[in-house]
Amino acid sequence: MVWEQIEATPPHLTYLLLSTFLISYTLFASFIRNRLHLSEPPIALVLGILLGPRVLGWLSPSVDVPDGGWGWGDDVVQETTRVIVGIQVFAIGVELPKFYASRHWRSVAMLLGPVMTFGWLICAAFIALLFKVDFATALTVAACLTPTDPVLASSILSNSQFSERVPKRIKDMLSAESGCNDGVSFPFLYAGVFAMIATSAGDAFKDWMLVTILWQCAFGTAIGFLIGTVFNRVLRYSDKNGYVDASGFTVFYLLLAILSVGIGSTLGSDDFLVAFGAGYGFARDGWFSKKTHAAQLPNVIDLLLNSAMFVYLGAIMPWEAYQPHDITPYVTPGRLVAFLALVLAFRRIPIVLLLYRWIPDIKTYQEALFCGHFGPMGLGGLFLAMEGRALLENGSTIPDPYPPVYGRPYTAREKAVHIIFPLVSFIVFGSTIVHGFSVLVLSLWSHFRRPAKDRSSVLAGEDDPLTGMEHDSGTSEPEDESENEQ
Repeated sequence: MVWEQIEATPPHLTYLLLSTFLISYTLFASFIRNRLHLSEPPIALVLGILLGPRVLGWLSPSVDVPDGGWGWGDDVVQETTRVIVGIQVFAIGVELPKFYASRHWRSVAMLLGPVMTFGWLICAAFIALLFKVDFATALTVAACLTPTDPVLASSILSNSQFSERVPKRIKDMLSAESGCNDGVSFPFLYAGVFAMIATSAGDAFKDWMLVTILWQCAFGTAIGFLIGTVFNRVLRYSDKNGYVDASGFTVFYLLLAILSVGIGSTLGSDDFLVAFGAGYGFARDGWFSKKTHAAQLPNVIDLLLNSAMFVYLGAIMPWEAYQPHDITPYVTPGRLVAFLALVLAFRRIPIVLLLYRWIPDIKTYQEALFCGHFGPMGLGGLFLAMEGRALLENGSTIPDPYPPVYGRPYTAREKAVHIIFPLVSFIVFGSTIVHGFSVLVLSLWSHFRRPAKDRSSVLAGEDDPLTGMEHDSGTSEPEDESENEQ
């Protein structure tokens, strides 16, 4: 009788296992962050793999319902990443120091322009050489690897002892870059897609300029900034007249982020630039950040939404797609590992080291090396992969739940449909692990390179500035502007 009452359905197991993980992590969050020097995403990703169908089989979100899963397809992957990344880039826009863009635009522009373009082209070259695809396909896949992920970046560079060892101007610059470049990646993605589907070079350029540059990027940024500015005024008015309470401030933040994502996606614009523009426009004068500083809402979002998403990602990793198939004969474990190593080594580090003298917020070679390395690839890349696949498989921005089955002979477009998500998901997996454990490696290196007498009594417990970084060379905050609280 007792056993008949137990309903271990996939949804019920998910509630149980996910909440158990989050509660366990919360109880030891400070120890994990500041003593083990680990962040949530790699732990959550590994847990998702262990609980997923490949190992224990307790979480199977992409498996059909009759077989014990949720039956979620790739369209669900796209929408969950859209919402979570949208909320995260909105949060970055809010958390940046006031009037940041007008004072640090040169540094961010260098990262969004030459650095991203170099990474896009070098990754495309590796893809074309290793996986034997045409260059348009390589450009499409490489576009998904150009953005630095705001979820991983925020988990590594905020709310930990290690983050205090990095100059604030570096953290702000990398945060601003990660907030912008998920949206800025759209032109790179659509350049590859239009090169494959357009009937002529003229049509491809026209669609790319009118749809991608003007409508999605320029209009998206403008409408996002307008949304943020308007709602800043609305909330100020409500607060001045006592119409909103403290809890209202907190929920307003989250709801405005979702609203901006909804407006961007409904208009067919660049969701992430709309969300980032709204967040920056909403809080660029510093008033909202000061009013809600104690709420720590970004940290709550990191723990709840982002950790849950990486557990989900671990459970849906397409392990079978990492083996060679008729349509993707050159996708092998060895080539994937080689591709990961090449991307981590050459996507950002060489170009940042070459150009750092023209990036005002990077002062030293060591800072340039740090900024070149900390360009993690994550959920934004998965969203772009789903968007690119959808455009190629059905001409819309919504992917089919599962990739269609094609017959021989395979066209370049059909090969691209089947290769884009395996390559991107494997790089996201590798980047999450490598960048997630980089803080631990750097902390251990900093500890053992010192003479024994100068080491912290706690292993890797140093809290002084990292070697070669200048903490006294400026801040992201304006120094002589008065605070306007009303």
